[in-house]
Amino acid sequence: MSRFKTWQLFAICVVVWGTTWHAITYQVFDFSAESGVAVRFALAGLAVLAFCRWRGVPLGRSLADHGALALQGVFLYGVSYVCVYHAERFVPSGLVAVGYSASPLLSGIGAALLFGAALSRRFILGGVLGVCGVVVIFWTEITRASGSDRAALGALFTVASVLLSAVGSLVASRNRKRGIALLPAMGFGMLYGSIAAAIVALATGRGVALPSAPSWWLSLAYLAFAGSVLTFACFLTLQDRVGVGAAGTVGVMTPLLALVVSIAFEGFRPDVLTAAGAALTVAGNALMLIPARSGRRPAQGGAPEAG
Repeated sequence: MSRFKTWQLFAICVVVWGTTWHAITYQVFDFSAESGVAVRFALAGLAVLAFCRWRGVPLGRSLADHGALALQGVFLYGVSYVCVYHAERFVPSGLVAVGYSASPLLSGIGAALLFGAALSRRFILGGVLGVCGVVVIFWTEITRASGSDRAALGALFTVASVLLSAVGSLVASRNRKRGIALLPAMGFGMLYGSIAAAIVALATGRGVALPSAPSWWLSLAYLAFAGSVLTFACFLTLQDRVGVGAAGTVGVMTPLLALVVSIAFEGFRPDVLTAAGAALTVAGNALMLIPARSGRRPAQGGAPEAG
């Protein structure tokens, strides 16, 4: 990735992560959401671990470490993404992406309570603005006469996914403090998340069925390899070059692009309140993810959430 210019790394992260939310829509209709999650993260996890092996990154971990990685994977990649996929059955993918903007606040609060991480007033204000924007957007969708029940279900699945993902992020933060490198943790975590999704599929009687539709397989390849492996490699390179704060602007632009994609390809037509809610959310993300001039690291750390 060193041959890419900084603006190219930024563009790849925003464009790919901003469109993965729409790519999920090709995974959820007519086929089991649990199947899509299981196969996606099995492929992505294997690809990340193969990349680690190629780069000479040590992969050997203790049994206790694998227990911690399994916990991370179940929450961060497994059940949380099952909820994401189900949410996109009921509401436009861009709304789910915007809903995920609440996750940094929850992760930051959890890190402060459990690990003693510092929370700045700026971070809290940004998180509150983001949550208010999410509430405005979903409340507008739910109160519409047509499709209100579907919007309510979409909101419930989005809330569940954000809460589960926040737990996974806290476990991931603890794993980094245990000395587990990011890429091996991501690779093993994705594999454990895949297993969790497959178990959910079997427990609910859906099974892990593989469809024949080309759109399903194309979107799967995009999600597993471009959305999981390529972008994380670009993001980590970008973070090394410009720092955590500047790289965090990826997380500001991603939900905004996801909304634009929903408008262009999913027939989503936002009203004034929806636009106001999106503006609040983007402003809140900017406050949370772009540190002040002191360069203080955001409480949640890590990469922005991807679809």
